[in-house]
Amino acid sequence: MAKIETRTEPMVLNMGPHHPSMHGVLRLIVTLDGEDVIDCEPVIGYLHRGMEKIAENRTNIMFVPYVSRWD
Repeated sequence: MAKIETRTEPMVLNMGPHHPSMHGVLRLIVTLDGEDVIDCEPVIGYLHRGMEKIAENRTNIMFVPYVSRWD
């Protein structure tokens, strides 16, 4: 019977930014060792709405309604 060689190095999986199992817009770089998750690196910034630019022309009190609407 032939011996089956298995991989021993970790597998890097790119999930997103539009993956069927993900809700919303987020990218995850996941490192797997078999079924075990070794590392998960989130990559954010896909929902840029220009809030920094809006905040440049407002005081802190004027900017509070914008901050309360963030996800």
